[in-house]
Amino acid sequence: MSGTERGGGPPRAIITEHLDPACAAWLGERCQVTHAPAGTPAFETHIADADALVIRTYTKIDAALLDRAPRLRVVGRAGVGIDNIDRALCAARGVRVVYTPDANTQAVAEYVIALILDDLRPRPTVGRAIDVESWKSLRSASIGTKQLRDCTVGIVGLGRVGKRVAACLSGFGSRVIYHDLLEIPVAERAGAMPVGMDELLASSDIVTVHVDDRASNRNLIDAAALSKCRQDVLLINASRGFVADPSALCGFLRAHPGARAVLDVHQPEPPGAAHPLMGLANCRLLPHLGAATAEAHRNMSWVVRDVWRVLAGEQPEHEAPPPGATMAT
Repeated sequence: MSGTERGGGPPRAIITEHLDPACAAWLGERCQVTHAPAGTPAFETHIADADALVIRTYTKIDAALLDRAPRLRVVGRAGVGIDNIDRALCAARGVRVVYTPDANTQAVAEYVIALILDDLRPRPTVGRAIDVESWKSLRSASIGTKQLRDCTVGIVGLGRVGKRVAACLSGFGSRVIYHDLLEIPVAERAGAMPVGMDELLASSDIVTVHVDDRASNRNLIDAAALSKCRQDVLLINASRGFVADPSALCGFLRAHPGARAVLDVHQPEPPGAAHPLMGLANCRLLPHLGAATAEAHRNMSWVVRDVWRVLAGEQPEHEAPPPGATMAT
């Protein structure tokens, strides 16, 4: 069915989370659009007649929702991670899933570099007049222990973001190594050298994780993996929250106060008061900001183009791979 075959009227779409206004307006010129978060009365009023859903992070596409959406033809995920969508069930019901795999690559890569520099080069702010001795004390307490040029950085997962991070690090002169399940062509490695996972963990001053949402990546960073790390390692996870075992990481950080962890993603989000890492001095829990730039949000919001392609009977540019296939990272 094309977008013009709905009894003469336009197809109906529900946008459940914030989109760039220009992108939402573009879809509104082609569809009858309702803005309604999942679970609200407005959403429940319109879901039975919806041809399309446009979602971001916090809308879960599961059996309970799909049972209420008999006309649904396409789900557009404004973003990269689609672990909030039951792809197998969507496929079984003929619902296409489209997403934006490269929309936030640059934003996340820049963010990871910023997190690394925040750790290596502490920068206290002088917010009031202080005396000379306090000035000297601030300077002494803020001496970085390492320069990025002198660090070995291990990238776990050399996908889109991992490659961009490697390219950024090459400008600092870092030694960059990586581990990936796939064979990455030399021309696409941005100077990074392939190694086994154990060697990466043992050799790296900094470990940054950029893997996809396959089930085998759950608790990839567990007690066994952490036991191979340097005692002063900096661990960054800006990929998926379930990749790092929080209890194991808590034990490692408590046993090795010189180690640090920076986690931008969590399972669940937000982490609760009982989260094992909450309040730990050498762990920073951040509110999932890797893609938080205006340009990245706009790029992700243009998923509406592929939503419309599906509704119009055309082939989308970025259809999500089937469950178990390699995802963008």
